[in-house]
Parts: sequence; C-alpha cells; structure tokens
Amino acid sequence: MSSTTGKMQRFVDLGAEMPDKRAGAQRRHDFQEIHGAYDPGKAAEQSGRCSQCGVPFCQIHCPVHNNIPDWLKLTAEGRLEEAYEMSQATNNFPEICGRICPQDRLCEGNCVIEKAGHGTVTIGAVEKFITETAWERGWVKPVRPRRELDRSVGVIGAGPAGLAAAEELRRRGYRVEVYDRHDRIGGLMIYGIPNFKLEKTVVQRRTDLLAAAGIRFHAGFEVGRDSSLAELRRRHDAILIACGVYRPRELSAPGVGLANIVPALDYLIASNRKGLGDSVPDFDSGRLDASGRNVVVIGGGDTAMDCVRTAVRQGARSVKCLYRRDRANMPGSRQEVRHAEEEGVEFLWLSAPEAFIGGPDGAVRSVRAQHIHLGVPDAGGRQTPRPIEGQHFMVPGDLVIKALGFDPEDMAAAMGEPDLALSRWGTIKIDRKTMMTSLPGVFAAGDIVRGASLVVWAIRDGRDAAENVHRYLAAQSTPRAAAAE
Repeated sequence: MSSTTGKMQRFVDLGAEMPDKRAGAQRRHDFQEIHGAYDPGKAAEQSGRCSQCGVPFCQIHCPVHNNIPDWLKLTAEGRLEEAYEMSQATNNFPEICGRICPQDRLCEGNCVIEKAGHGTVTIGAVEKFITETAWERGWVKPVRPRRELDRSVGVIGAGPAGLAAAEELRRRGYRVEVYDRHDRIGGLMIYGIPNFKLEKTVVQRRTDLLAAAGIRFHAGFEVGRDSSLAELRRRHDAILIACGVYRPRELSAPGVGLANIVPALDYLIASNRKGLGDSVPDFDSGRLDASGRNVVVIGGGDTAMDCVRTAVRQGARSVKCLYRRDRANMPGSRQEVRHAEEEGVEFLWLSAPEAFIGGPDGAVRSVRAQHIHLGVPDAGGRQTPRPIEGQHFMVPGDLVIKALGFDPEDMAAAMGEPDLALSRWGTIKIDRKTMMTSLPGVFAAGDIVRGASLVVWAIRDGRDAAENVHRYLAAQSTPRAAAAE
C-alpha cells in the first residue's frame, strides 16, 4: 500500500495520473478498453490528492450528486468496501459511469484543484476501480426488499433510466417487470456504445444482478405491437415509460439520398451486434463496414466520436469528422476528441456538408463542404454557424455517417394511446413535480422526456421517477391492477 494512504490534500506535491493507456497505434486495431486499471496503491495515491474542499463542486456538478469527496477519502484510507457502499448509494451503475461519463464536463471539469491549475482528481478512474474491486471481492449483491408489496410496476424501456428505476422500485418491494423491444437488455449501453468505452460483459453482469433481485425482463417486446399501453396499464398498478430517442435527425442537402449515407445508430448497432456474434447482413455485405473505405462522419457529439473511433478499428482507409463549430464549442467530450486524434482521426472544424457527390453506381463518392464562421450568439448563448460564401472544398468519402442527434418517435401513435400528451418537440409531457404523464398512473423519465442526453442523467431521472411512482402507489388504497380484474 502506498505511503500516502490515509493522507489527503496531496495535490501540491503529487500530480494527476491516470491508469496506463495503450498507445493509439496499438488500440486502433481492437475494441478493447483503452485504459488499464489502477493497482490499490495508485488508486489510494490519486484519491489522496482530493482537497476535501468545503463546497465540493465535483458533487454539485454530478447529475446523481455522488458523495465524491467521501469515497475518495475512504479509498485513500484503504477502506474500499465502505467506499463502494458510499458510491453505489447514489448511483445504480457506478462502474458504467466511471467508464463513459464525460468527467471533463462534469465532476473532473469542476474539480477545485483543477480550476487552481494542479490537475483534476481522476474521479472516473477511481470510481471504476472501486466498483471493479467490489465485483471481484463479492461485495456487489442483488437488492433484497425488507418486505414484498402487493403492487406491480411495468417499466417500458431497458436502458439506464428504466433499469435504475426498476432496481429502486424492487428495493422497496414492488414486483417489477421490464419490457424492451430489443433482444438484449441494456438499451444503448449494449447497442449504441462501443466496447472500447464499455465492454458488454460489464452491462450483462448488472442485468444478471437485477434478474437475481427478482426483476422480470421481457426482451423483444414492443409496446404497440405485442401489447397496447392500455393493456399494460390493466396488468400493472403503475407504468413508467423510459424509452430512449432513436429517430435520427436528417440533413437537407443535394445528394443526401445516395447509397452509403447512413444514420449513426444503424452503423453503431451493426458494429456492436457483430461484436456480440450476431449475424448482421448489412455489415457482412459491406454496407455498414468501414473496412478499406474513406469515412466521413458529420457531427460533433459523443455519438460522432463513437462512430469515428469505430471506423478506425474496422480498418477504414481514412476517417474524417466534419463539424460546423470549432473545438471549443463542440458538444462532445474533449477527452474523446483527444483519444480519436491519437488513433488517427482528422477533424475538419468549422466545416459543414453542402452537397454529396455520387458515382455511376448511385453511391456517394465525396462530400462538398463549406467553410463556416461563428456569428453572433443565439438565444442559448452559442455562436451561430454561418457559411462563408464561395469557400468550398471536397472531401473523399464512400461511407458517410450522419451523427446529428436524435429525436423521439411519435410515442402516442406507437403505443396506441392518443391521449398521451406530447411536447412540441415530440417528447412525452410530464408534470415536473410528480413525473406523471397525462395518463393517471403512467410516468415517464429519461431521454423520452428530456431529449437525447447522458447515461448519468438517465440514471438520475430513473431514480427520481421510482420515488414518484412509490409516492403515488403508497397513496392508493387498492391496487389498480387488482381493481381492474
């Protein structure tokens, strides 16, 4: 154990140090996670850099308000089981957040010693270390309710919001059934996020833990096809809709209908399914395989980063990312940009597609792009991208991936429930105090309410929704499902 164990505020004489990271030239050939793991001494050392400040901005800027200074201190003292208990008290999936949260925009980016120029405490890496240690030592157990309640809750959507809510409701003793249209549980944690950020075994063991707690999963079950929302409402005392948003935003430009211009999620799902051993005809045919191709990804968010880094690993000839703003104004994690550049991705900042040029076979061959300058700020404070007239350039691209964000499907129509109120953006409208929709006993949480966002925000929403569902059911004198029979 390190000599710094039990000592805090070592940031002055001890620099920030992440676990070993494999070189970009090496990791671009596989889908394994890029960072290794801390040994216990190094984890204690880095945790001991925490200043234990009176106002912990890391905790304030964490969507689930993790007790970060507390579990850093426990880790520095070698009290890892207590550190795990503290970590999981506010977060249902700490080992997942430790891997995929954009810490540079949340906890680490707001660390007091980072702001003071000493380099942030490596919060995400320590969080991952704590939870992996807990798994290895058998400290992670399925929830066991103190008493079983004669009430059931149906959760629609098995992504992070739905799973977090399901665990919290099961903890209180409710019978919980989770319905998801995909054939595996985990939502975008399984199909949207590549293995080099989140290995699928990490998600699967959490799913197994939830099943061991008594949560029932119905995979391949689509509400509106296999059952209407009305039928599920009769089956359960309360419903939580926790679907994601999957409908890709479209481009409007000449040639956008050419072959080999594909949505980001189609591309990522195909890659992840292939990694899981599934038969993927669109990948096997080459349509969604970047091998040997000039790839152009359009967008600047985390999904775009997942696409460019996946294309590198599939053996693309070249990978370029077109984004209409500059590096400082991109919505994605800056850490992800750095990793992508290390792996050979070229970023074309302040550039936007103007047209797509095809070949005689009807497939895209290149992108005509236009240089952009940032104009006056919009209502949200971001500078508005403006094209620079007459400044165009060509980018070779025989696979173009659109990573422009996602919008919700028409949930009222999809679920056969016209009385389900939607916002003007197509998200489900809820009472912000209770998280209930326009339908009594039907709640909603996660991306389907807030729009496409981070996994950690989905976890927060799921936990809040579970609390609101519990309050609602506790106020009911008779189980709704029983009354309907």
